[in-house]
Amino acid sequence: MASPEADIEPPNQASTAQNLDRRRFSRDLRNLGQDEIDNLLSSSDGRLFRVVHHLPELKEKGITLIPGVPITCRVDNTEKYTTRSKVSVGTLYTVILTHGEFHWTLKKKYKNFQELHRDLYNHWMMIRWLPLGRFAKERQQLRAMFEQMPSLHGTERARRTSSKMKYLEEYLNDLLEKSFCRNDRSMLEFLSVGALSFVPDLGPKGLEGPIFKRSGGHRIQGLNCIGHHQFCFRWSRRWLVVKDSFLMYMNRDNGSINFVLLFDPEFSVKVGRAYTDTKYGVCINNFTRNLIIKCSSYRQAHWWSHEINRLASTCDFLKVQRFEGFAPPRDNTCTKWYVNGSGYFADLADALEQAKEEIFITDWWLSPEVFLKRPATDDFWRLDQVLKRKAEQGVKVCVLLYKEVELALGINSEHSKRTLMDMHPNIKVMRHPDHVSSVVFLWAHHEKMVAIDQTVAFVGGIDLAFGRWDDNQYRLTDLGSTDTAEKLTDKDPPQVDTDENNVAVPESSDGQTHEFVDLTGNTKLWLGKDYSNFIKKDWVQLDRPFEDNIDRTKVPRMPWRDLSAALHGRAARDVARHFIQRWNFTKIFKNKYKDNFYPCLLPKSHCTAETLAWTVPGSRKAKVQVLRSADRWSAGTCENSILNAYIQTIKNSQHYIYIENQFFISCTDGKTVYNGIGDAIVERILQAYREKKKYRVYVVIPLLPGFEGDITTGGGNAIQAILHFTYRTISRGEQSILSRLSDLEDRWTEYFTVCGLRTKSELSQSLVTELIYVHSKTLIADDRCYIIGSANINDRSMLGSRDSELAVFVEDEERIPSIMDGEEYEAGPVTLALRKECFSVLVGAASDPTINIDDPISDNFFFLVWNSSAKLNAAIYDKVFNCLPSNSVHNMQELKDYTSKVRLSDTDPEKAVEELKAVRGLLVHFPLKFLCEENLLPPLGTREGMAPVGLWT
Repeated sequence: MASPEADIEPPNQASTAQNLDRRRFSRDLRNLGQDEIDNLLSSSDGRLFRVVHHLPELKEKGITLIPGVPITCRVDNTEKYTTRSKVSVGTLYTVILTHGEFHWTLKKKYKNFQELHRDLYNHWMMIRWLPLGRFAKERQQLRAMFEQMPSLHGTERARRTSSKMKYLEEYLNDLLEKSFCRNDRSMLEFLSVGALSFVPDLGPKGLEGPIFKRSGGHRIQGLNCIGHHQFCFRWSRRWLVVKDSFLMYMNRDNGSINFVLLFDPEFSVKVGRAYTDTKYGVCINNFTRNLIIKCSSYRQAHWWSHEINRLASTCDFLKVQRFEGFAPPRDNTCTKWYVNGSGYFADLADALEQAKEEIFITDWWLSPEVFLKRPATDDFWRLDQVLKRKAEQGVKVCVLLYKEVELALGINSEHSKRTLMDMHPNIKVMRHPDHVSSVVFLWAHHEKMVAIDQTVAFVGGIDLAFGRWDDNQYRLTDLGSTDTAEKLTDKDPPQVDTDENNVAVPESSDGQTHEFVDLTGNTKLWLGKDYSNFIKKDWVQLDRPFEDNIDRTKVPRMPWRDLSAALHGRAARDVARHFIQRWNFTKIFKNKYKDNFYPCLLPKSHCTAETLAWTVPGSRKAKVQVLRSADRWSAGTCENSILNAYIQTIKNSQHYIYIENQFFISCTDGKTVYNGIGDAIVERILQAYREKKKYRVYVVIPLLPGFEGDITTGGGNAIQAILHFTYRTISRGEQSILSRLSDLEDRWTEYFTVCGLRTKSELSQSLVTELIYVHSKTLIADDRCYIIGSANINDRSMLGSRDSELAVFVEDEERIPSIMDGEEYEAGPVTLALRKECFSVLVGAASDPTINIDDPISDNFFFLVWNSSAKLNAAIYDKVFNCLPSNSVHNMQELKDYTSKVRLSDTDPEKAVEELKAVRGLLVHFPLKFLCEENLLPPLGTREGMAPVGLWT
């Protein structure tokens, strides 16, 4: 890595192998002009939040109070304390300060006033009498001052008529009226003022001051020194800042932030040698660290303890919230749901354009070259270009990527990181975990989240990656209407950022030249690797993004169905706080991220969260709670609130639940599967059966798992493994849902239905069909609440100790007239609209207005619309295409015979077209008897067979 003295490293010209661990930019650009610095500091309402990313520059220029805003003090009280001097009792003064909208309190001894006066007087004399050029501006200010420096002892009249407390107040106010005095370093330290004191988005002024902090105390394996004896520790002088939901300490020499400690339910403050092994020590705990600071006296230690507890007392994060989550429900929150990636990507692109301060992104997979608005005729809305544009405007872009096990996954996060990091020093990318050092090989960061200025956030199941963009047409083909969509050239000079169409990609730091794409006249929606069918062929060569992965003239793409949500205000701050927790945790955990190029991030205060400069169009108000799955390896904390929310929502539902999920692996047996979602479904159905009440459970999952494999020969081992556990959940084995509903006999069909999605098209004059890949992670209940997130229904996502996940639980606070089981019903407007959007496309009501979807549990809809359509569609697809998976295939021999049969679509295309006209919507029943006579677990001798069972569950 380059030395910190180098501002920017030039692009590396050596081989790729030698430069994988190098980054183009060694540190941030330090080129803020005086006007920009003045702009950061000049607002009369306080400093802009962007100052948190420019603390070293501000340190060089000198910290000041808010220009033009008066500061007043009031010496309000005195108290006696015991000293160790010959004078056994001293006086402690309580100083209350006001500076604009900021108020804070200090405890000072008379000695502190004396020290301030001495330092100010010495500085005053130096400026006045020493002819140094660096004092010229201050000397000019002094010439304009007619009066001398105020006397510490006050005027003679004040001494005669007032107490000592009053003339100290008069003295301090006189000093604060003089510009020379009020911005002096000694005065600022006396007032406990630092660079982050007056940032409204960080909340109240809080508590600040110099402290000594002890090294160590991290509750992360490998970060503490060997042993716990006091000689193993070192003490460092730092500036401690306490805000309303976190505390942090800074390096006083360069102004950089060293560590951020977020308040959480484990937060506590303890004083004394018993807790700190240090005289006058204070121990500050949270879930990830025991931070020990050393004070100068017993009194000061208790003052710090009292003020930290006072500031933290109103923090929402100090107690465990509903569903045992970290964040409480947030009333009156603007939110919006998205079905499919088209609307989601478009709104996200517009939101990114609104960013002024920060952009946070975390994904399981991120493709820098993905287009957010389509069709693309230039690269303006390409993700990497959007982020580069914002970085050039001064926005800090922080990206957290899952660092995959390269032998198992081909998502190439190294390419994603290198591509983004080479664009601008304001773009920071971390990958986590390091599998060997963290001993995490099986689990992944599976979250998909974007937060903008900690004010607007997007959460759900959609990665910013290839293959995710779709709309409700679920197209199988994309040949375009022009052959000019992709013109590749490798002759452009590497220093040119864009070609004449503004779409060129600069040379990367590994010496390779990226592809240049001419999009003039493009009508294609999926360019290059974005056109995908990953069951036919998984993604490869992602560093060549604009080369097709499959032959689009022969192979249909696999449509992608997914859901996400936008949220604002306090809920968006909760999402950002989770990202900040993960980012700071990763920075501490990995040595390569400990330098100042990767900043420590600070959460904004919730007290300013309702000030929204911009909202996503179409947002509506509801109650929103942010949920997550997290563990010590992933975020330094433990939580499985998503699982708790699923189970409680199912148990509390009165009429129906609707589930769309990429996986459906549940039903606890205490050996292989542990999440209880399937059990909750069984219990709720049995309750409805005993009470003789109508209750429906809709489940929509992919017809095949999303792994590469040839299903005509049984699929790959990974496909079969997931199918095994899916069937074990639904219908096979004593733990399955249908087995546990045996008391209902055949009447389970009145309560439970499970479907997949399929569609059809024509490609190169041939009829084609393909399943629609359900990647959603959604539950809707009773037209009143829903969950959207990244968590699959399996142990990996739900237990919390495995994959990391993020979700939102949305409850309608308003009610509108609706219908449920033929009777009037008060539904939630946001949830009702989401349920109708899902149902209308799946059953074909979007194209046939005669199909009524108003009543989700009526016999007419459940049997004659939903199940009838699914049954009919499955029969037609089987007849025309011999589709797999199919209920007609029970074993491998039947699979071989079935796939050798000629297809009607090939032998009689005209008749096939007529048959397909009867297809209604997208639903097909999930084939519960497919390969029911086979053991679908991977053979023990295979790589999949030797993998732990938890990999699949």
